[in-house]
Amino acid sequence: MRRHSPLRLLLGLASAVLLVTAVPAPHAAARPEPKAPDAFVSLRRVAPTILQDIRYVTRHNFVGGRIDGYRWPMCILTEDAAKALRSAQRAFLRQGYTLKVYDCYRPQRAVDHFVEWAKDLDERRMKREFYPRVDKASLFEDGYIAEKSGHSRGSTVDLTLVRLPVEPTRPYVPGEPLVPCYAPQEERFPDASLDMGTGYDCFDTLSHTLDERIRGEQRANRLLLKRGLEKVGFVNYPNEWWHYTFQPETFPDDYFDFPVSPRSVTGHR
Repeated sequence: MRRHSPLRLLLGLASAVLLVTAVPAPHAAARPEPKAPDAFVSLRRVAPTILQDIRYVTRHNFVGGRIDGYRWPMCILTEDAAKALRSAQRAFLRQGYTLKVYDCYRPQRAVDHFVEWAKDLDERRMKREFYPRVDKASLFEDGYIAEKSGHSRGSTVDLTLVRLPVEPTRPYVPGEPLVPCYAPQEERFPDASLDMGTGYDCFDTLSHTLDERIRGEQRANRLLLKRGLEKVGFVNYPNEWWHYTFQPETFPDDYFDFPVSPRSVTGHR
């Protein structure tokens, strides 16, 4: 019998260990992304003339970056809410306006992203535009950020009005000088919308729909939007002129977390 030296045996054992550790462990099976219930639709399919400016897929929002769960610049809503918006749009078009949506269905993971951002008190890069007069430490107490959002139920939409014909606007340039969201419209970032007194997602009491300081043309524009949407079943959240929920909600007690993506909605999978 051929004998091996202790050194040769140790080297062989070490090589065997290296071979074992070099083999990658099998990956755990990826969990499939949740899909939207069949009651959800792409607004583009139901009401293609409504403009879409989905801010949370861009860097022009109060966080300053793309929000978790927003993979495509599209509006997803429950079918009832989408059809009601289509009815409102037809009426506004006859008056020389078009609706424009900023946000529609919002995944729970996006809401979680907002919560984590709000807890980071040192991150304030977009403060000058979106919450110049609000202490970030009070965003929860003041009701600007919450752990649940009606948007995640699918019947809530953030939107505005644009006069026809639509004027082209320039793209947002990350890092550009920021202007307070309550500044005069000609000084704020241009998005072609009617002057509502503040920009979208302005964390300020001036955003309250019927704030008495908002008068003249700005107040008339807010009421134009409000009355037109109320006629088709939407209810305004009084602290935000842009925030409306279709009633009765299709899913009044559910909070969904499928991503905003064409793959999530029936007809796009």
